[in-house]
Amino acid sequence: MNEIVEKISKVINPVTGKTLGEEDRVISADMKGEDLHIKYRRDEIDPENKKILEKNILTALEGTIAEDNIFLLAQSENAKDVYGAVGADVAPSGKPAQLKVGHGTVGEKRKISGVKNIVAIGSGKGGVGKSTFTSNFAVQLTKMGHKVGIIDADIYGPSMPILMNKRNHKPQSTDDQKIIPLESFGIKFVSFGSFIHEDEPVVWRGPMLGGVLNQFFFETDWGELDYLLLDLPPGTGDVQLSMIQNLIVDGSIIISTPQDLALLDARKALHMFDKLGVHVIGMIENMSSFICTDCGKEHFIYGTGGVTTACNDLGVGFLGKIPMSMGLRKGADFGKPYMFNQEMHEGEEVWKSYIEIASKVDSYFKPGDTKKAGIMSMLMGNKKK
Repeated sequence: MNEIVEKISKVINPVTGKTLGEEDRVISADMKGEDLHIKYRRDEIDPENKKILEKNILTALEGTIAEDNIFLLAQSENAKDVYGAVGADVAPSGKPAQLKVGHGTVGEKRKISGVKNIVAIGSGKGGVGKSTFTSNFAVQLTKMGHKVGIIDADIYGPSMPILMNKRNHKPQSTDDQKIIPLESFGIKFVSFGSFIHEDEPVVWRGPMLGGVLNQFFFETDWGELDYLLLDLPPGTGDVQLSMIQNLIVDGSIIISTPQDLALLDARKALHMFDKLGVHVIGMIENMSSFICTDCGKEHFIYGTGGVTTACNDLGVGFLGKIPMSMGLRKGADFGKPYMFNQEMHEGEEVWKSYIEIASKVDSYFKPGDTKKAGIMSMLMGNKKK
């Protein structure tokens, strides 16, 4: 292992001309089975020079370890190197948008100018289909005549560029340095995934997230929107706290599967919103069942009725259930949301579920409604907590 570390240490940093050893950039080199895992400090190395550096590391290790068995992990304490949005799909006359380094600040809570309704979509637990729901929910709202935007607030696992068919597309900026959101299927969106390579891990401490989120909130040119959807990461941590400290959120939706494990975390998310003073509009049971295309039988893979029971126990509205669907999965993977593909899916159970859910949420935000909780209670047959 000492021989491997010595070879890596002799590799030149293309930015400074010094070796990685001289700059003390090599963190570790460990064999895990047949694989070599190398960690190094990347601070102040831009994406282009990162590619050159890593190619040189692989060259230095030729004949020692097979390239396919070498895994490189770049760590950056200040993360300045990941902020430049330079490259594909930036017009020659356009200015690439830049993210700002630094911790978020806590000020007076405020609205986003031009945005009527801000809705947080949370889950408590990962893997319940929250981002897929958000993209399809947004499409349905646009089909109802609304102007819609999405903030992909999952900094560690951003997926919206893939879901919205904007892989490798980079945001530009206005003359006053505001981010211009990408646009797809009539929906504006920003995502941290648009500022880094999709294979790039984000190794940040929680407080660093606040600055990026505030920029997505208040330094992005959203224009006029009826709905801005916040696609939150799993859990009840830094992103959620940064959001609520700075932003007035008009309501929240909680996504869960019927499974007891998912519901346990969904309840935590609900109580978090409760404590932070954000009204929970209702819960959605995602992946409620799977209908076999061959035999037509409905299978309840994650159990049945768990979310409706939780809604009754917790006194919140039940917005609806969405079955599993091959079309949903393909739409997510290929960057064409299920609800955009009307010719193929209209009339299916999933299709009808999204229409019903979007109608219920839209009813909650109808102008002039002064008794929203009562309206939603009537719509969903549940008493507001």
